[in-house]
Amino acid sequence: MTTYAELTQQVLDYTETDSNVLTTAIINDFIEHAEIKIFRQFDFDVFRKYKTASLTAGDAFVSMPGVIPTDFEFARSVNIFGTSGLSGSSLTANERVFLEKKDTSFINEYSPNRTTTSVPKYYANWDNDTLILAPTPNAAYTIELAYNAQEPGLSSSNTTTWVSTNAPQLLLYACLIEAFKFLKNPDMVAMYNQAYQELTSPLAAEQIGRRRRDEYRDGVIRIPIPSANP
Repeated sequence: MTTYAELTQQVLDYTETDSNVLTTAIINDFIEHAEIKIFRQFDFDVFRKYKTASLTAGDAFVSMPGVIPTDFEFARSVNIFGTSGLSGSSLTANERVFLEKKDTSFINEYSPNRTTTSVPKYYANWDNDTLILAPTPNAAYTIELAYNAQEPGLSSSNTTTWVSTNAPQLLLYACLIEAFKFLKNPDMVAMYNQAYQELTSPLAAEQIGRRRRDEYRDGVIRIPIPSANP
């Protein structure tokens, strides 16, 4: 585990500089950029969350604050289902439909007239805070959103995070890549980039192993092992 104070000191130690060169504000930028790099590369299951809410009949858009959570990063899956006594519903109670993700061009072509309503089949990201459904829902179905949540970044007020606790070396190397870019030292950038890449494969394999694992039957992470006799 690495705390914010430990990480900032490590950046200074590894770069052999002091806070006059790499100020707190500059190192904070390194940490932010490093976290963005890591989260763009990995969709950690630990940040998976679920949110349910009611759609509005006749409204193709699903947005904050009603449905999309404030910590929303990206959708993993979207499904809708009917409820007992729902007016205008084409779905029976608890009948569930998973929506297929498309882009907005497909949505607009598939459903050019948003006043035409039916059971939604597709969704797309409209903007950072909004999804669009097609067709426009014909009833106030319940929507269940499985999504990845944004983790608050490491800072002086948030001194540990999941990444700093579970992948501290990866975070350090990502920060050092940013630091040596700032210091204009391409050789050190290349060295730490290689070190960073060497850590990504085991972490990715661990994520895959966890997704394949049935914890009730098997408490061991199952990671594929190459065999000469498959």
